[in-house]
Amino acid sequence: MSEEPEWDGVDRRQTPRSNDGFYRFVVGINIVAWVVFVVAMVVFHYARPELISGVQTFWGMEGRTGWVGGLSGYLVILLAVCVAISVLVIVLKRQRSRRKQDFLGVNMFILLVVSAVALTWIYYGIQALGTAAP
Repeated sequence: MSEEPEWDGVDRRQTPRSNDGFYRFVVGINIVAWVVFVVAMVVFHYARPELISGVQTFWGMEGRTGWVGGLSGYLVILLAVCVAISVLVIVLKRQRSRRKQDFLGVNMFILLVVSAVALTWIYYGIQALGTAAP
């Protein structure tokens, strides 16, 4: 009968994750996605309407009641990038992880859900604190 041919490749099941280039690539993309999300939250802070407290109202102080248009556009772009990167990482991990004991990583699902909900909130203009989204 025929013998199995010699395989001179690397057995991924025996290779530590830290030495796997694909794994490092996916972790790098994962980190980039979370950095983009943090930047989006900073942009959100500066783009949203200001909260006017009772003291400010009492003293007659003005506050910004609308969204900053230019920053709102950047916010939408950053959140869309977060959603795209999250989906990419989930697909890449799904293609690579086929055994039951392989982990898909919960953090990308969390980032995907939070970014998608934020995009939906902005897109449909749900009222928040009496002010419409951009």
